[in-house]
Amino acid sequence: MTGSRKVAVVGVALSDCGRVDDATAYTLHAQAARRALADAGLGREAVDGFASAGLGTLAPVEVAEYLGLRPTWVDSTSVGGSTWEVMAAHAADAIAAGRARAVLLVYGSTARADVKAGRRTGNLSFGAGGPLQFEVPYGHTLIAKYAMAARRHMIEHGTTIEQLAEVAVQTRANAALNPEAMFRTPVTVDEVLSGPMIADPFTKLHCCIRSDGGAAVLLAAEEYVRDCRTRPVWVLGTGEHVSHAAMSQWEDFTVSPAAVSGGLAFRRAGVRPSEMDFAEIYDAFTYMTLVTLEDLGFCAKGEGGAFVEKGRLRVAGGALPVNTDGGGLSAQHPGMRGLFLLVEAVRQLRGEAGDRQVRRADGGLPELGVASGTGGWFCSSGTVVLGRG
Repeated sequence: MTGSRKVAVVGVALSDCGRVDDATAYTLHAQAARRALADAGLGREAVDGFASAGLGTLAPVEVAEYLGLRPTWVDSTSVGGSTWEVMAAHAADAIAAGRARAVLLVYGSTARADVKAGRRTGNLSFGAGGPLQFEVPYGHTLIAKYAMAARRHMIEHGTTIEQLAEVAVQTRANAALNPEAMFRTPVTVDEVLSGPMIADPFTKLHCCIRSDGGAAVLLAAEEYVRDCRTRPVWVLGTGEHVSHAAMSQWEDFTVSPAAVSGGLAFRRAGVRPSEMDFAEIYDAFTYMTLVTLEDLGFCAKGEGGAFVEKGRLRVAGGALPVNTDGGGLSAQHPGMRGLFLLVEAVRQLRGEAGDRQVRRADGGLPELGVASGTGGWFCSSGTVVLGRG
C-alpha cells in the first residue's frame, strides 16, 4: 500500500445464501451492505467509497443508487473471481493515500435461482469474441480449461486424482462445521472419484457448487477504528497480477498468477507464507486450491499433491486450515466468490467462526491469514494478507 494511514477491515457480512428463490441480486447486495455496516457500527453516511462489479449496466453506479450512496471514490474493476481482492487492494491504497475514508465492497448474485427459474442458462464459456475466437472452435469450455491445466500438473509432477479428491473431502469436512454451508454431509475420496464425469479428470465433486448469495466488506482508515463496534483486522499487504486471456498465451499451465500476486502481498506485508495461520483460496475446482497453495509458497512447485494429503487443510487438526467455511466446493459459490474469502478471513481473525474457528498451537486466536482470489481460467489473481488488531 502507498500512503501513511493504516487501513482496517471494520465490517463484514453475508446476505442470505444458498437457495434463495425470493430475492433479486439487488436485494442480496442491500442485505449484505446493511449487515456489514451494522457489523461495523457505522452509518451509511460514513461511506464515501464504493466498489462493485457484476450487476447492472453501469456498475457500480446502479448498485450505489439502489443502496442510497453517493460516493466520491468508486471502483468497478472486473477480473472474475479475483475482483474483490484486487478491489480491496485499490481501496486500501486509496484510503491510505487520503482519497477515501471508508470504502464498501459489495457483491450479490442469484445465479442458482436464475438457472432454476429459466431466466438464464449455465455458462459454458465467456463468449467467442476477441482472442477467445481462436479457441472456441476447439470446444474449450470454462471447465475444460481448468481440467486441461490439472491434467498438465498430473503429467509433469505425478499429481494423482486421489490427491485432488482430498481437497474436496477436506473442504467438505470444514463445511460440516459451518451451519451456513450449503452442503455439509461428509464425502470420501471414493465418492468423489465415482461421481459423474464433468471434464476429465474432474468429476462433479471436483467442481464448485452453484448457489445464490452476497457479501460485503467495509474498509476504513485507522482513525475510524475507535468508532467501530468490532475489533479491526488490518490490511498488511496486497498484490495483483494478470497472466493471460488465451490459453495459447499461458506459458505454464502448472503456474497460476498467484505466484506473482502472492509474492507481492507477502513482501509488502513483511511476512512469510510459513507465518500464516490459515488460507482462504478461490476454489472453483480442486486443482485451483492445490496449485495456488504451491504458488503462494506453502510448498514447492509440484509438491501440492503430497501437501494436501494427511488432512493438512482441515480446521480440525490441519497444519494449514484452508477454506475454513467450506469454500466454493461446499459452502456457497454464487459467481465471483472472492469477497466471501475476505469475509471468512476476517471472521477467523476476530474469533467469530464458531465450531470452525482456527486456533494456534497454544490455543490462541490466529494472528495472520491470507485470502487469494483467482479469476477467469487462472487469468488473474489478487492476494490480501490480513492481521488481527
